[in-house]
Amino acid sequence: MNVLTRRQREIFNYLRDNADTFAYPPSLDELCERLGMASRGSLYKHIIALINAGLVEPFTGNKQGGIRLTVEILQENIEYEERLPFVGSIAAGKPIEALATLSYMTVPDALKTDKPCYVLQVKGDSMIDAGIYDGDWVVIEQRDYAKNGEIVVALIESSEATLKYIEQTPEKIALIPANTSMSAFSYHPEQVQIQGVLVGQMRSYR
Repeated sequence: MNVLTRRQREIFNYLRDNADTFAYPPSLDELCERLGMASRGSLYKHIIALINAGLVEPFTGNKQGGIRLTVEILQENIEYEERLPFVGSIAAGKPIEALATLSYMTVPDALKTDKPCYVLQVKGDSMIDAGIYDGDWVVIEQRDYAKNGEIVVALIESSEATLKYIEQTPEKIALIPANTSMSAFSYHPEQVQIQGVLVGQMRSYR
């Protein structure tokens, strides 16, 4: 799954919005100058991420070389700066497997962070006391750690994923529902992998 950081989205947006103004695709040095970035190495890492995501490609039609949007992106004209990967369903109840059906959803900037994020749809009612209902979409910041009391996407035994509050000690990890009729589950730390932390939420009333 290719998830862009905010800086990578900014670079992509700049290349897309200014594609018609370049005599040739800009070199890394030109992009550094225009984007106000001091480190050419840092820009190079972001460009590699954009290449791996299929959004840009190297151009060798001039002496310095350059970076340009791929033909597919130019044809599709997708506004990636407002979109996040939608990677399937997550259980708020009995753990179920997280699906990997990748598409994209438009998400307001206020609901995401400057770290890589993705979207999951909630199935079940174990988080209703936290205001998270069956059918809601949750925005998840992709990371492998969390503070106690945060709502996380937890992968259990490398096969089942669930959305729960987390409490961690060196001896165990408790995944706690926000529903008074349900009980918490406890696991050994090696049984649970944190895949992200809840940072936003969306709901349809239709």
